[in-house]
Amino acid sequence: MKVGRWQIANSEWPTARAKPPQRSPVSKSTALSAFLFALSFFGAFLSALSFPAEAQQPTKIPRIGFLGTASPSAVSARVEAFRQGLRELGYVEGKSILIEYRWAEGKLDRMPDLAAELVRLKVDVLMTPGPAATRPAKEATSTIPIVMGFDNDPIGNGFVASLARPGGNITGLSSLAPEISGKQLELLKEIVPRLSRVAVLGNSTTPGNAQALKEIELAAGALKVQPQYLDVLATKDIETAFRAASEGRADAVLALQNTFLLSQRRHVVELAVKSHLPAIYYTIEYVEEGGLMTYSVNVTDLFRRAATYVDKILKGAKPADLPVEQPTKFEFIINLKAAKQIGLTISPNVLARADKVIK
Repeated sequence: MKVGRWQIANSEWPTARAKPPQRSPVSKSTALSAFLFALSFFGAFLSALSFPAEAQQPTKIPRIGFLGTASPSAVSARVEAFRQGLRELGYVEGKSILIEYRWAEGKLDRMPDLAAELVRLKVDVLMTPGPAATRPAKEATSTIPIVMGFDNDPIGNGFVASLARPGGNITGLSSLAPEISGKQLELLKEIVPRLSRVAVLGNSTTPGNAQALKEIELAAGALKVQPQYLDVLATKDIETAFRAASEGRADAVLALQNTFLLSQRRHVVELAVKSHLPAIYYTIEYVEEGGLMTYSVNVTDLFRRAATYVDKILKGAKPADLPVEQPTKFEFIINLKAAKQIGLTISPNVLARADKVIK
């Protein structure tokens, strides 16, 4: 078929060319909504990742600074009693409580530096195992609470205003029992009836030493015994003191509180045996090393109780308001092995009064 100049191949007119489908206006808005939703979801996801880091900050674990005058081995029973006290209160060392130990190893001139080091660490509480540690701790800080493991005269030493109201940043346990020295001399007289001279090993710089000597002098007068005081101011003085005791014809030895004696207690016990001198000591650690006997405050009990002070302070109590507690437990322990070494027979009456007899 021809139409003018155009020729159609078939007899039908071509159908109109199909138009491509057009997007609905709704499609664009839906895509935009989906994009915004995805964006907000991603933002929420990122926020969720960062939120725990902000909301779950690790809980601060309280730290105790333990300032020791001797070596760890010299006071291991006391330290373990303190740790046991913490465990009884629910603390787990390394998880809910940390202890920073510093040891002077008997070199007391190191104490100020060690105390200052613990203060710089910003520990929450300072634990002092005796007056020789409490003083440098007191000089190092007036704000960090200090708990005394024991002190034989906390008022006289200027650490607290009174036992009932300490009034500063120091509280804890007192071993104040000066009459115990007189009782120790009485026990020596019982096991050595011929006792006429006793060598008293002390340290004139140790707080409470003077009061203990007064009690010994009172008891010595009543028992008709002559005390020979020997000052042990360093470990090098120990052998010198035993030589002086032998030269002074001492019949026995009475050892007062002394950091140097404690740190060298095995040597002290050996010298007593070598000199054939019955000896009574101020703490159980000597008897555990082979010493003859002790009548003393139960110091390990004091250290266990010291954990209670730490717990109260960490929970918000102020040292100034926590009364200093006095000793409630005493112990009389005899080592029959040591008695046999020096050829000493102890009467059944004395043995019956002992809290513990080592056979």
